[in-house]
Amino acid sequence: MKKNLWERLPAELQSRVDELLADDRKLEAIQAIRDMLNEPRPGLYECMELLVERCAEVDEPWVRPSPSLSLDVLIEQVAALPYPPDAIEALWDGDTNGWFVCLAAVTLRPKVEHNLALIRHGTDIRVLNGQIPPWPEAHKAASIGCALAERLGVPFHFASPDSPNIELPRWWDGKA
Repeated sequence: MKKNLWERLPAELQSRVDELLADDRKLEAIQAIRDMLNEPRPGLYECMELLVERCAEVDEPWVRPSPSLSLDVLIEQVAALPYPPDAIEALWDGDTNGWFVCLAAVTLRPKVEHNLALIRHGTDIRVLNGQIPPWPEAHKAASIGCALAERLGVPFHFASPDSPNIELPRWWDGKA
């Protein structure tokens, strides 16, 4: 571990960082480290390396898989929206840990998307390990998205179910 950085942290900050990691609040942990330490102030990548190593040390996963998706819970979420959806859409997105799929309820008027769930099945290290394709998060999103759309009586749209792509047309692009 980046012992010199971890050892520079006061005991109360070390405890706070561990609490934030347990709550999957990595950005707040990085901010807490950077706000507390003065010269030399650690860089973003140094903090990230520290947190990755700290997660391994305390047996905390760096990326948690998505929780189980319940069709009934998703229907309740949709029922609480201000407008009934015109479609259910699955969209790829990504962050520093890798790709994931957002399941969203979309409306045309007003043109709004409401995120219902983020589906992630691990980091992109899976690509290097030869574990993907197929992308299990895409299969899950397509399965639950189709079932949800069918129950709601609206179309389901997933422009790129076979691989991550964020530049394809959205459902509403063909509806204007």
